[in-house]
Amino acid sequence: MKLAARVSQVTPSITLAIAAKAKAMKTEGIDVCSFSAGEPDFDTPAHIKAAAAKALEEGKTKYGPAAGEPKLREAIANKLKSDNGLDYKAENVLVTNGGKHSLYNLIVALIDPGDEVIIPAPYWLSYPEMVTLAGGKSVIVHTDASTGYKITPEQLKKAITPKTKLFVLNSPSNPTGMVYTKEEIQALAKIIVDADILVVSDEIYEKILYDGTEHISIGSLGADIFARTLISNGFAKGYSMTGWRLGYLAGPLEIIKAASTIQGHSTSNVCTFAQYGAIAALESSQDCVEEMRQAFAKRRQVMYDRLNAIPGLSCPKPDGAFYLFPDISKTGLKSLEFCNTLLEELQVAVIPGVAFGADNNIRLSYATDMATIEKGMDRLEKFVRSRI
Repeated sequence: MKLAARVSQVTPSITLAIAAKAKAMKTEGIDVCSFSAGEPDFDTPAHIKAAAAKALEEGKTKYGPAAGEPKLREAIANKLKSDNGLDYKAENVLVTNGGKHSLYNLIVALIDPGDEVIIPAPYWLSYPEMVTLAGGKSVIVHTDASTGYKITPEQLKKAITPKTKLFVLNSPSNPTGMVYTKEEIQALAKIIVDADILVVSDEIYEKILYDGTEHISIGSLGADIFARTLISNGFAKGYSMTGWRLGYLAGPLEIIKAASTIQGHSTSNVCTFAQYGAIAALESSQDCVEEMRQAFAKRRQVMYDRLNAIPGLSCPKPDGAFYLFPDISKTGLKSLEFCNTLLEELQVAVIPGVAFGADNNIRLSYATDMATIEKGMDRLEKFVRSRI
């Protein structure tokens, strides 16, 4: 049987593979400290689950509009206006099966074969794979710790060609946790407007910020950049709703209609009763979000201090999300060998930076309990010291 050529062009998810291996080891009774999952370890808040259960009891179990329940689209539009300064109407919002699905729908709707998409590295590993599936070309722009792993205006300007159609912005970032300042966003916005390209802002970690850091949504900085902006977001990270598969895309009406058409012929509507949980998440108290954020802040500090005390490792302090992205180059190992050996020898699961376009780094998630962090850091320190 001959598969479509596009299948061979896509790399399987390394993050899922590492997480699956760690889970399999745990199932066998092995004591694994896993820092691999990009998933909060908290349960979904009770009031959100109750809203979905109520919707089930009320019989909200049938097909719904492919673009999402009208009340949820309206709630998302209200959220984007009040929280982010983005003046969208409900018709400018598409509810999707997770944030990843919102990005996939957008790229398929927008990118033709040969179109270029600028992606700063380190990047979330699915960005370039989605571009590949659409027949486009990913233009990877490498960054480093000297700029906080953030693309500079000069780098963006240099990467733009007549074939450039889209720029991918992720702040707070997966895998680095870095957040662009307002001044940095303004400088990037000017280049985007001058070049007349589009930008998709992946804001899935916007609620997980530290030390007074402010999240700036690029489309809020003026009418010209707003007209060229798409917003990808969801409920997975801020509300610990990863398994609910609820995301959304917001932007210019023409693009949202196109993405809705694609969704209508692929998945159709998102799970109907789950959408009522999302409405509750947006319209109820946000105290649950803050409680989780405070817990992440404490874990970040502990893991950050432990990592930077290990000879041979260096790591900038993240401003958001729940990841650390240390440089491991002084160990003499590239990221995949480092991670595989660490898991086999000392049962610590971390993600190789090569998956994110940075082979001298590894990603650690502190979306786990403090006891696991302390034990895992002890093991990681032992591993690194044996190789320095």
